[in-house]
Amino acid sequence: MTPILKHRIVEVCNQKIAAKGTTVGLSFYAFFENKNTNPELLMEAATWWIETNRLDHFEKATKIKAMVEQL
Repeated sequence: MTPILKHRIVEVCNQKIAAKGTTVGLSFYAFFENKNTNPELLMEAATWWIETNRLDHFEKATKIKAMVEQL
């Protein structure tokens, strides 16, 4: 995982947890704007989420953050 994506995931997870609590769920789309401004990074996130880890569509932000921080 690139440092840019890793930083973005941790940052978004922190924001979501702060706003909605530790039970908040999210999908990999949460790390991107509604516009497809960076398709390479989006595909990297999708590959990590779907192919590498076989995660459900929605997962707890705390789980995702912990997984990424261990990389």
